[in-house]
Amino acid sequence: MRGDVPGGLTVLVSPPPTPNGPLHVGHLSGPYVAADVAARAARARGERVLTICGTDDHQNYVPAKARALGLDPDKVITDYGTRIAEVLKAIRVDHHVFTSPRRDHDYRRAVTGLLDELVEAGVVVSREHTLTVCGDCRTTLHHAYVSGACPACGAAMGGGTCEGCGGYAAAADLVDPVCTVCGGPPVAVTGRRLTLPLEDHRETLTGIWSRAVIPARCRALLGRHLDEGLPDIPVCYPSDWGIEVRGGQRLDVWFEMGLAYLYAVGRAVDPRARTMAQYAAAWQDVSGLWAFLGLDNAFYYAVLFPAILSAAGVPPRAALGGLVTNEFYRLDGLKFSTSRNHAIWGHELLDGADPGLVRLFLSWDRPAPHSSNFTLAAFEEFAARWRAVAGSLPADAGARTGSLPSAEVVRAAQALRPEHFDPALAVRCLLPAAERGDRDAGRLLGLITG
Repeated sequence: MRGDVPGGLTVLVSPPPTPNGPLHVGHLSGPYVAADVAARAARARGERVLTICGTDDHQNYVPAKARALGLDPDKVITDYGTRIAEVLKAIRVDHHVFTSPRRDHDYRRAVTGLLDELVEAGVVVSREHTLTVCGDCRTTLHHAYVSGACPACGAAMGGGTCEGCGGYAAAADLVDPVCTVCGGPPVAVTGRRLTLPLEDHRETLTGIWSRAVIPARCRALLGRHLDEGLPDIPVCYPSDWGIEVRGGQRLDVWFEMGLAYLYAVGRAVDPRARTMAQYAAAWQDVSGLWAFLGLDNAFYYAVLFPAILSAAGVPPRAALGGLVTNEFYRLDGLKFSTSRNHAIWGHELLDGADPGLVRLFLSWDRPAPHSSNFTLAAFEEFAARWRAVAGSLPADAGARTGSLPSAEVVRAAQALRPEHFDPALAVRCLLPAAERGDRDAGRLLGLITG
């Protein structure tokens, strides 16, 4: 792992899942199993690691789901949040810090306090902006409350980032936007709101990107935003969901998440930390933050969060070590979709299945650097092979036989480092070596199976 702090703390994060539905196999195949495998491998190398996740309670996809089900939003969070936690536990994914923003008073108090400090420091400023609201129901159109087409690639998207190309676009930038609450048309309304002007952080961000390990597709995305001019990011909205801040507005959920990382890492390193300066001082021990994520979240983890962290005093080399991205996992040729119920849910696949086998298969079939396709037939065929391999491994496997297994095991070990992360390659190298009774291959497979 890169970093200027020898033996420093490496932070591994995966985007907190939104509790508006259960986790499906597409979710697990992307960031969650991968980050856990990377953490186990790092600890096996003797490195210091801090893993962070949580539930994304303040996404307005939660009240949207609650309206569709006729339930209270907090019940939706409780029900789906519990199911998410159960699936992560079942598949042996552990985190040192797991945040629950809706229930954690200290979290909300810390986040609002950090926002106040950034306003006082002049990092977050009040500016005149044109908001987009629904002409019929007057809902502020952002994130789940608006749908349209991406202005860059034409893919369908909400207000925020595009699943197709990863680009950022506010509601006003969408092609043919429409309110998802009532179907009404968008109307422009001028008003003042707190804003983070990302152009103010261009030099710092380009310095961070020059050092970080960033996949080619993400670098192309960053280059496009640099060419177009980095956007002003709304810090809050007049809305019905989220943490209430100045003027009765609600904190944007992605800005909240950036502040949450500042707080969560700071408190994990120094439990006495209470101010922005104290949190930033705790980050001095961090060699780098590695994010495991899909391309649609790359803008936030490569641009917004490093800008927030560095503005708060976090060393730029700690704000981002690198991104480990995945593409879409498909089910029988089509993208996993919660809304279309085209999915195999995590709890269904894990019901009666060996969680180690599921982890191993999802690592072998991981959708990176390109999409991959899940089929039950492939899973069952892989399971039969793994049972044969596992059955051939005695409790004390024999030594390596020849240089080829040795080279394959070395390649697999390198593939479990974040800067080269490729668990699919690791599994392909390790299975044949394990079949030959290689002790180290069995040990590395144990890190993947958990």
